[in-house]
Amino acid sequence: MKKLAGKVVIITGAGMGLGLATAIEAAKEGASLMLVDYNGEKLAEAIEAIKKVATEVKVISFVADVSDESKVKEYVAKTLEAFGTIHGFYNNAGIEGRQAPLDSYDLDVFKKVIDINLMGVYYGLRYILPIMQKNNYGRVVNVASVGGIRGVMNQTPYVASKHAVSGITKNVALEYGRYGITANAIAPGAILTPMVAEAFRQINPNDPKVAETEYAKANPTKRLGIPEEVAKVVVFLLSDDASYVSGQTIAIDGGQSEVYGNV
Repeated sequence: MKKLAGKVVIITGAGMGLGLATAIEAAKEGASLMLVDYNGEKLAEAIEAIKKVATEVKVISFVADVSDESKVKEYVAKTLEAFGTIHGFYNNAGIEGRQAPLDSYDLDVFKKVIDINLMGVYYGLRYILPIMQKNNYGRVVNVASVGGIRGVMNQTPYVASKHAVSGITKNVALEYGRYGITANAIAPGAILTPMVAEAFRQINPNDPKVAETEYAKANPTKRLGIPEEVAKVVVFLLSDDASYVSGQTIAIDGGQSEVYGNV
């Protein structure tokens, strides 16, 4: 039997990167999906990609900026209208912001990072958890990033927001575990997504591939990860196979967050 058969899952930031990879993997495992993204064109492309590998799966989409509370309420309402309930929530939408030292960081960008990465996560939980609580069942996976378990040079708002996501995840596990709800966060390292590619372009605009190669040298695996590797972990956490895993922030980074010294 497929791991997510009969389950309804909402995925934010589903238009590309880790959101899209997880949507495809979840569809393969039988989930009905609500895909949320600010980019309508990317959502349409995502649905096409899903239908190629899981023709029978039910997929709907909603264009929304997750930092807009009213839009979050709307995508939750649309999911209930279409499917009647919500079993899983992959709280994935996020941005990196810019690379700059703390004392000279653009304040408008700082606030935008916090609004999307922290408030967007909170709004989703605020309106989805009561539904899960009523059902006495739910699976939440938030995205904390390695920026949620360690520092990252020149990315203060990103690190602050992702540490907060890790903390929220622990509290959800504590407050809602009695209702059959698990909550975990993932902490992906440098995975080859469009957001990470943009970071490498900022580091080395003339040759981003050089920046990518240099970064990979510090990883025990000597490579970067791929979105599919993250997606499989997320689907596990959304499934009943992970029914006694809760309150955790799980690094998916080839072991790099455990490195001290040269590898």
